Amino acid sequence: MKKSLSLLFACIFVFSLIIPARAKADVVLEIGSRGENVTKVQKRLIQYGYLTGTADGKYGEKTRSAVEWFQRRNGLAVDGRVGKKTAAALGVTLTGGQTSSSTSASIVSSDHRLLAKLVYAEARGESYKGQVAVAAVTLNRVASSSFPNTLTGVVYQSGAYSCVSNGSINNTPDSTAIKAALEALNGWDPTNGCLYYYNPRLTNDKWIKSRPVITVIGNHNFAK
Repeated sequence: MKKSLSLLFACIFVFSLIIPARAKADVVLEIGSRGENVTKVQKRLIQYGYLTGTADGKYGEKTRSAVEWFQRRNGLAVDGRVGKKTAAALGVTLTGGQTSSSTSASIVSSDHRLLAKLVYAEARGESYKGQVAVAAVTLNRVASSSFPNTLTGVVYQSGAYSCVSNGSINNTPDSTAIKAALEALNGWDPTNGCLYYYNPRLTNDKWIKSRPVITVIGNHNFAK
């Protein structure tokens, strides 16, 4: 009995050493990540000529694009994320103080929840930037005198969003939609102030197609 207990405690001790070490080895940087690891990656990207500006420790669209460029030029899998292989190619050691931004994919307010549900219903097949853009348009409407002045009012305005009519607004958002909604709430607007978006292949609405298109992101035209 004593031998069995000793063996059990020894196994627990060994696993307690292995698990933290493995968690540190799995650090991944992506859109939304912040901290010292991001700063180190940005400094190396700047040094190698893939990124311009300053290393601010915030992993945004510009940093992701630079990482993708670096990965493409160096025969790495192009996913815009910095894991073990990309970090090694950059000559950077990722420490355990920064984890993937997926750990921060949690709801912070009722408006955040509603916006994430809208993004998931309206744009879950789009790129991350495209999802942020849809969220930004919704927030731009809240700030505009032409629309209701609350997020709930904008989302549930009669005829405004098809996802409200068909009920898909009630689906549970995934982590990407949650992060995209938070990025928009924190001020990222890839549309530069647009109030409308639409998929030109899926709509016959002449009025929406008459609006001046400012940018195209994925399958959506964004207009004012």
